[in-house]
Amino acid sequence: MRQLIAGMKISLDGRTEGPDRLADWVEAWSEDYGLTPRIDACILGGGMYPGYVAYWTSIQVDPSQPTLATGRPPSPGELAWAKAIGGLPHHVLTRELPEERLPGTQRLDGLAAVAALKRQAGRDIYLVGGGRTTASLIQAGLVDELRLLVYPLIAGPGTPLFDDTTQRRGLTLRQAEPRPDGRVLLVYGAG
Repeated sequence: MRQLIAGMKISLDGRTEGPDRLADWVEAWSEDYGLTPRIDACILGGGMYPGYVAYWTSIQVDPSQPTLATGRPPSPGELAWAKAIGGLPHHVLTRELPEERLPGTQRLDGLAAVAALKRQAGRDIYLVGGGRTTASLIQAGLVDELRLLVYPLIAGPGTPLFDDTTQRRGLTLRQAEPRPDGRVLLVYGAG
């Protein structure tokens, strides 16, 4: 069975966004978890998908322009991810797909559809986010691995990753990798 791997960039206090609904501490939205070689599909929540499309499409169209989120030119990692997503199918948990979408985008209708996608032949699946979608899929027991890139920052008020968690879930630490800039990559298995 394919593995569903969530990757999230969070503050030390577990926030995915600040009070303004932005993670302004994240300097690049590249795939910094080491997943690209192992995946052949992505899952996103319907709330995050339109911004995801706008962000990555703008980099694909003109990689010399500043990004929408940071106001700086895309990082090398962002350029690599913008190229990689062109060949990846994207599955969106939503009732209705927006008009603006990446080629190969399909709608997923609920948790059973996510479970069915995991049973299909293929490589692993990257759960890009957003935070509510990630938390709900973890809660449903569908996430096999959680990769957290923790920034050395206490964000204070904002959106916690596990705000709607209703039950305790044990995880197994598989890897802890400090980065030179103070960030730490934590990789957890779902049990």
